[in-house]
Amino acid sequence: MKRYESRKRPSAWQAQRAGLRHSWLVPLAAIEWAFDWLAFLLSRWAFLEVLDYLGSFSILVAVIFYFSESGDRLKQKHYQAWQVINTAQGKGGSGGRIEALQELDEDGVPLVGVDVSGSFLQGIRLPKARLLRADLNSVDARNSDFRQGDFTDANLHSGNFRNSNFSGANLLGADLGGADFCSARLDGAVLDGASLDAADLGNTNLSHVKWQNIKSIKGANISQVRNPPEGFIQWAMQHGAVTTDSQSDCR
Repeated sequence: MKRYESRKRPSAWQAQRAGLRHSWLVPLAAIEWAFDWLAFLLSRWAFLEVLDYLGSFSILVAVIFYFSESGDRLKQKHYQAWQVINTAQGKGGSGGRIEALQELDEDGVPLVGVDVSGSFLQGIRLPKARLLRADLNSVDARNSDFRQGDFTDANLHSGNFRNSNFSGANLLGADLGGADFCSARLDGAVLDGASLDAADLGNTNLSHVKWQNIKSIKGANISQVRNPPEGFIQWAMQHGAVTTDSQSDCR
């Protein structure tokens, strides 16, 4: 904040002019002398100091209001994100849903029951997202990040999740039937009660996967699965799994 202190009274014009050595400096000196007097007079005007204080106070008030309304702005941001998701429901393409879903997830908003079926979400990043009972039926989410996400009772039927990361994800009771997990990561994932009928697990990483209570795996392709837990291959074959070439090279 500026402090308006009284300036020293300028000297008289005669004294100012007498100190000049060259006559061509007179106009410049006259301008300087006039501004010295103006600054002197303004420095004695308390009104300017009051205006400065008021300006600083208004900035303080604006800062207080900005932070006090931060919650409302966050709610508005979330409302707009949900509006994008709901407006695009049932439509193909992205429709801005990738950015909207990622924003909500980054802010810790649960995505429980969200319907993005048939959408294009390739490369989406939703680590640790809460997607319980979400509908991802026939979604294209190749090369995506769903690490440690919660997909309890979610519908991932016929989704394309090639090269996606489900490491440590909870897929309890999820419908994975017909889904493409070719070259995906399911290491450490929980598959209790999950249905994997006709799913493509070719070249999928199954290290430490919780598989003992899988609901069904009939027709699932387990060709060249990586790091299968002990006993998994034998159990899967006994329950209808097959080893066939995937539609394209999973490697």
